[in-house]
Order: sequence, then structure tokens, then C-alpha cells
Amino acid sequence: MKKLIVLIIFCITFVGVSQENKERIMAEKQANNYVYEANELVSEDFVAAEMEYRKALSKQSDNIAGIYNLGNSYYEKGNFEEALYRHQQTAKLATSKTAKHKAFHNMGNVLMQNKKCKEAVEAYKSALRNNPTDDETRYNLALAKECAKQQEDENKDDENKEDKDNSDDKKDEDKENQDNNKDNQDNKDGEDKEDEKQDGEDKEDENKKPEDKKEDKNKGDKEKEDNKKPQPKPGQLSPQQIKSLLEAMNNQEQKVQEKMNAEKQKGVKVKTEKDW
Repeated sequence: MKKLIVLIIFCITFVGVSQENKERIMAEKQANNYVYEANELVSEDFVAAEMEYRKALSKQSDNIAGIYNLGNSYYEKGNFEEALYRHQQTAKLATSKTAKHKAFHNMGNVLMQNKKCKEAVEAYKSALRNNPTDDETRYNLALAKECAKQQEDENKDDENKEDKDNSDDKKDEDKENQDNNKDNQDNKDGEDKEDEKQDGEDKEDENKKPEDKKEDKNKGDKEKEDNKKPQPKPGQLSPQQIKSLLEAMNNQEQKVQEKMNAEKQKGVKVKTEKDW
């Protein structure tokens, strides 16, 4: 009885595994067919070819031929970012050295197109590790090294130029600060001269102040003296006016009196005196 149970379980497992293998083989076959169709279309109709490649990957996501060829088609169309991504996928999923070599070689080509020469050197080195006899990869590696050295020299020149520019900027800044300091000093000297001039004027005013105070004092005393004198009221004569009026009246009265006396003397005979 136990042997029968074990046999039944083994048969079920075998049938299940066989079914999975059948599905995997079928998916791989369909994917390869899509890749084949895409390869036929890629030179004439990139959009249609890309669609066939994607169908292949939908059937078998790790189909190396589909991923690699799709990456190459992106490279031909100038889509270097997508091409690099697909070749990186290929290098990661590939199990054979041949597939890895091709993936790293094409990665180096994409990186060179993107002016990333230092990264391209590493990609070509990885390609040669998987196929040291490939002269094309070796040649591309030499080009990448030369490009990387040139870029390094240019970066140094840029750094030196930047340092020089910074130095020139600092000199200009120092000169500007000196000019500003000179202007500030000139302004300060001008302010000092103005202060000195103002101090001189203030001292001159102080020297004039006693006379002004004296004049102000005399003027104040005169005003006080005038205020002490009785001021005439409206409709009244001042004492001076009364005095003048009295003197005029006395003079007039005296003249009248003298006239009257003269008239009296005209009526009286005067004795003639004889002279000896």
C-alpha cells in the first residue's frame, strides 16, 4: 500500500514538471519567433521591430537575444540611455562568456557616445575579461583610455582656469575694497574739514557774542528806561507837551504886556534933558 502511494505521488510530480517544461519551452519558442520577426523589421520599420522585441520579452522576460538585439536597435536610433539599460540587463542575465563579452563591449560603445570615457574604459576591460582575444575591444579600449586622459587634462585646465579666475576676482575685489576705503577716507577727510570749518565759525560766533550781548543789554536797558517814563494816554498831553505849551503861553503873554506898556508911554510927555 505504501509503495502504491509513493508511486502515485511520483507520477503526479513528473506530470507537473513536464507540464512546466512544456510551457517554458513553448514560451521560449514564441519569444524566439518574435525576436526573429523583429530582426527582419528593424532595418526598415523600427517601431514595428521594437513592438516584436517587446512581445518576445513579454513571453520570456530573460530572453537574452531579445534584450541584446533591442539594445542594439536603440543604439542605432541614437537612444543611448535605453540602449545602455538593455545591455546592462544582458550582462547581468547572461550565463555565457560570449554573451557577457558582447554586452560589455556594446556598453563601452554607448558610454563613448555619451562622452563618458572613463566608464567606457571599465566596460571594455570587463569585455576583455570574458574574451581576451577580441582585437576590436582592445582597440576601443585604447581609444577610451586616450579619451579619458584628454578629459582629465581638460578638467585640470578648467580647474586651473577657475582658480585663476577666482584669483583675478579676488584681486578685483581687493582693488574695489581699496577704492572703497579710499573713498571712505576722502569722505572722512572732507567731513573732518567741514567739522573744522564749522568749529571755526562757532568760535567766531562765540567771539562776537559779548558785543551782541552788550548791544542786547543796552537795548534792553533803554527799553526798560523808556518803559519807566510815563506813556501818554489816548486824548491826553504828555508832560513835555504841557511844558512846551506853558512856555509858549508865557512868551505870548509877555509880548502882550510889553505892547500895552508901549502904548501907555506914547500918551505921556517926556522931559527933554539937555546935554552940557
